[in-house]
Amino acid sequence: MTTSDFGPDLVEVFGPSQSDGGPELVQLLTPEGERVHRAEFDQDFSADQLRGFYRDMVLTRRIDTESTALQRHGELGIWAQLLGQEAAQVGSGRALRPQDYAFPTYREHGVAWCRGLDPLRLLGLFRGIDQGDWDPREHNFGNYTIVIGAQTLHATGYAMGVQRDGAVGTGDPERDAAVIAYFGDGASSQGDVNEAFIFAASYNAPVVFFCQNNQWAISEPIERQTRIPLYQRALGFGFPGVRVDGNDVLATYAVTQAALQRAREGSGPTLVEAYTYRMGAHTTTDDPTRYRLSDDVETWKLKDPIARVEVYLKRNGLADEDFFEAIRAEADELGVRLREGCRTLPDPNPLSIFDHVYAENTPELERQRDGYAAYLDTFDTEAAR
Repeated sequence: MTTSDFGPDLVEVFGPSQSDGGPELVQLLTPEGERVHRAEFDQDFSADQLRGFYRDMVLTRRIDTESTALQRHGELGIWAQLLGQEAAQVGSGRALRPQDYAFPTYREHGVAWCRGLDPLRLLGLFRGIDQGDWDPREHNFGNYTIVIGAQTLHATGYAMGVQRDGAVGTGDPERDAAVIAYFGDGASSQGDVNEAFIFAASYNAPVVFFCQNNQWAISEPIERQTRIPLYQRALGFGFPGVRVDGNDVLATYAVTQAALQRAREGSGPTLVEAYTYRMGAHTTTDDPTRYRLSDDVETWKLKDPIARVEVYLKRNGLADEDFFEAIRAEADELGVRLREGCRTLPDPNPLSIFDHVYAENTPELERQRDGYAAYLDTFDTEAAR
């Protein structure tokens, strides 16, 4: 396809919205593992690509389940689960080129995996021993953002900088860059997100807004946040939007790839709504049984993003049992490494919290540091008695 096919009138090929995603949903692999074709986004996927998607999703899910278990055992202070959203994250993450830049929320563990970030670096943040100690420049993957929706403004500003650096529309695939901003359906109600849409549209910034609509903003259902499908909001700001089956890794990859390329060529922003479902809790402090029906969860389990790829691989003879056994073994090894690595992460020096407040410490900050150090010394004195 050409990016001219991905213009503002793209939504006209879709039908009316339905509660299950509707006919406007871009899908290339059904929940039953059957391949379907959409002319706007269709492409051939190699067996290696398909097996790679499967591996990424299985290992991402293992990161999630192990981290949840670590939190339950008191090893992490909190954990933001992504169960059920693996395809949305892996599909979009693998569509990125090395020079592209991703701005995550606090749940993009699958994108972090695709960008080559060691998941132990994520655990340090949730264990409370650092503030997220990876170098964003090393993987072109920003620090996790706790403030809901704030990263969309960061991403838009960064994209405007990329534009001014002349890294957009040159025709050089090694130079042209795009930015992707992840956020959830709940964040779409935040002023920051809407302001980011305005700036991106006004300056034609090379940014893709990737909304993982998992149906719940903590305990608020999507029906209380919007009267229209989220992707249709983009037209009000003057750029295209598209809704994709967020449990379909192939469709998510293809749609995100097209949106990113559109940005790199200088055609401006796109809103991608990945229609998915949070099968777990919002975080490990949340109890979803208090506000949603178990029947809904069971329905969405039938749309599991990993299961449909596994069925497709087996049905078409693209992977044998040795492959699946090797992936299971790799997941087990990853689980062991995460458990052992988390428990051996070094505790931070409590005084290090003062080290990065200002480039040069102020007298007031020095007094605060000295006072806190004296307070900590009292614990050593009491222990020695």
